[in-house]
Amino acid sequence: MNPLPNEWAIKHRADACASTHRPFAPGEYFYTLLFRDADGYRREDLSEEAWLNRNENIQPFSLWKTRYEPLPPAAPEPLAKENAEQLFRRLIASKNPPPNACYVLAAMLERKRVLKQINSEDAANGRVLIYEHGPTGDVFIVPDPQLRLDELEDVQNEVASLLHAAA
Repeated sequence: MNPLPNEWAIKHRADACASTHRPFAPGEYFYTLLFRDADGYRREDLSEEAWLNRNENIQPFSLWKTRYEPLPPAAPEPLAKENAEQLFRRLIASKNPPPNACYVLAAMLERKRVLKQINSEDAANGRVLIYEHGPTGDVFIVPDPQLRLDELEDVQNEVASLLHAAA
């Protein structure tokens, strides 16, 4: 069961301020704001100047301050093999993402420092974890399935079989 069915698609980090449209400089700090809209979540990246001049009456669902680093040039893919990050991206973008597998993959990618947990929020259908992909700035909202210790082995086996099938 997916508590957030079509709300996973959040645009990646912008290269310019949403308010002033000025491009971010490498190393510049900026603010990311997530808003809940009728269609899901909307992301805005604001420069320090825009942050200071924003309407404080409009409160985001979540926000954080981060440092802008431009994307490195994409390396050519030698093999079409799916790794944990690709599997996570494919699952999270699917119509009914398996919450347990997405949660475990997000934890794996966090340990590998691919994803960084930015925040956690209580939503109508339970707690959600908000992750940011460091190099791209992509944001992922992963429901916390409140796994019990006795369920962990089955979920690990599920993820291992998904990774093995994708290889």
